[in-house]
Amino acid sequence: MNTLSMRPRAVELDDVQGLLRFGYKRHTEACFLLLKVEDADAARAFLSQVSVADAQFSDSPPVTVLQVALSSAGMTALGVPGQVVAGFAEEFVAGMATDEDRSRRLGDQGNSHPSHWEWGSGVGVPDVLLMLYAMPGHLDVWRAELEAQLDGGFSLLAVLDSTDSGGREPFGFRDGLSQPELDWERRRPVEDRDRLHYDNLSCLGEFLLGYPNEYGLYTDRPLLEPDRDPNGLLLRAEDWPERADLGRNGSYLVLRQLHQDIGGFWGWLLGRADGDRDLALRWAESMVGRSVDGKPLVHAEACGNDFTYDEDPQGQVCPIGAHIRRANPRNGDYPPGTRGLLTRLRRFLGFDAQARPLDLIASTRFHRLLRRGRSYGEPQSLDGMLAGEAPQTPAGLHFVCLAANIGRQFEFVQNAWINGTRFAGLPGEADPLLGDRQPGSDGTPSDCFSLPRPDGPAERLCALPRFVEVKGGAYFFLPGIRALRYLAGSSTR
Repeated sequence: MNTLSMRPRAVELDDVQGLLRFGYKRHTEACFLLLKVEDADAARAFLSQVSVADAQFSDSPPVTVLQVALSSAGMTALGVPGQVVAGFAEEFVAGMATDEDRSRRLGDQGNSHPSHWEWGSGVGVPDVLLMLYAMPGHLDVWRAELEAQLDGGFSLLAVLDSTDSGGREPFGFRDGLSQPELDWERRRPVEDRDRLHYDNLSCLGEFLLGYPNEYGLYTDRPLLEPDRDPNGLLLRAEDWPERADLGRNGSYLVLRQLHQDIGGFWGWLLGRADGDRDLALRWAESMVGRSVDGKPLVHAEACGNDFTYDEDPQGQVCPIGAHIRRANPRNGDYPPGTRGLLTRLRRFLGFDAQARPLDLIASTRFHRLLRRGRSYGEPQSLDGMLAGEAPQTPAGLHFVCLAANIGRQFEFVQNAWINGTRFAGLPGEADPLLGDRQPGSDGTPSDCFSLPRPDGPAERLCALPRFVEVKGGAYFFLPGIRALRYLAGSSTR
């Protein structure tokens, strides 16, 4: 990471792909096209002229929206020089499914191992991702027109269709409620500092390359000598003004196809509860950490992300191992308490025995994710699921998240928080929804879930089966629009 600049400039919203800012929830029809490059010249010609929506506000949102992302294999297939590709993050260059250690860290084991994937492994690694979003009734015709333009340059590896689920994920819970607020106005001080209280505002550099992150530094990305950009297409780097910044206004995009075993999830809970639907629902909401309507179990009156777990340190209202606490622990850099210098030093050095259990998790602000996923499969009613009904076709989530640092953000959350068997000192547990159920490296089990009680030992649900399996995945770079044109142009060859 390079040092920060003292003269930050305004964000070039016309260069940022709009997915980062908008999410396109009003565009309820969507599908993702996974492509392989068959003819590099034809593929470059398409990418150099295709209309890509930017992040500028509009009084009348477009009826259709296209976003474009490239894998490292796709860059190579387009003729981007290897030394340019090598300037991107190691995780992106290597890919999601090429390393057994990475697969283990991500929880891609058993039936979720890349060898079982429908796409994303071996020859099934996509080169280009086209993300299509449309207002109701406009997707099918537009998609057919777009696919016709791909003929000759690309082959279609896979199509990931989606369903308008009304804001609920396939298990029946409201989804997409916990999102960081990006500092588009660049109000966040450009320096690393202690933050003792939860703050939902994130430095822009946590999600867009070319801007300072929460450490007050610029994340590494390809910075090119001027002679590699003779036409001045790329913006110049804030932290190295004589270099062309290929990363600026771009973000890494993680895509994973997650199959959700709806019948298995509710069937297991109902079986364990001896058919008691109220008990099964209570357990399910405890696993998630929210009611089915999206209200957090702590501070149910809270709006959006405006709450913490300060008043529930032992997890007696929202279990510490619940999905939302693992995905976003919301703690500060130090345990909560008074702000006096001596008190703070005492807590920091570990002499406060009561505070130590509250500081077992790294600060949240360095590990946030911006989620942009879409559900697939036929939506089910909660009453039907509680009655034991299961969908007749596969259902799940096309998980999409954006981050400027794949390792520190996505992979850390997956490994340390979602699949971590030592999260917050919990014994023998992983995420009750997404956990891979595999023992830890030391043999520690991960198939239990604890519901602490104020008047006795915790209630334990054990022998949890795996409810979510991975069917495919890949790492992409969602470039700034200028960078996309550059990568598609002859100046890169």
